Amino acid sequence: MEKLNSSPELTTTLHLGVRSVADSSPAALIEKLMSESSLEEQQVLQSIMAGPGDSAMVFIHRGPSRGARFLITSAGVSIGRAPVSDIFLDDVTVSRTHALIEKSESGFTFSDSGSLNGSYINNKQATSQLLVNGDEIQIGKFHMLFISSIKSGEK
Repeated sequence: MEKLNSSPELTTTLHLGVRSVADSSPAALIEKLMSESSLEEQQVLQSIMAGPGDSAMVFIHRGPSRGARFLITSAGVSIGRAPVSDIFLDDVTVSRTHALIEKSESGFTFSDSGSLNGSYINNKQATSQLLVNGDEIQIGKFHMLFISSIKSGEK
């Protein structure tokens, strides 16, 4: 009889897709989003980008639920696979309580809640980061574009 392998199982986190280099800068992603949006959607996006910074938006531009939009107010949002999450991402690559986006004095801050697969902002693993307009947040298979009035360099 063959002896069972008693070595522990090796697990790892996955980075499920790196943004392609061509035509995928944050500015290009926002321009593409604007060009593909209806007039009403363009007005909402422009009002957020020109606003006082008290609200923001997350737009899923790649992966499951592509096209979904979520408004972020000063109350912040929870992100996860739990149905009670403000941004519900229904996929096993997402932890039940994966992350939070909260309003701070300097803008909106993204915080990973100790998720198994981690979170990525602009293709770099992140546990906590101040977000700026055009940042791409990746949680599992979901690629989300952060839209706000806070531009790079205004941190």
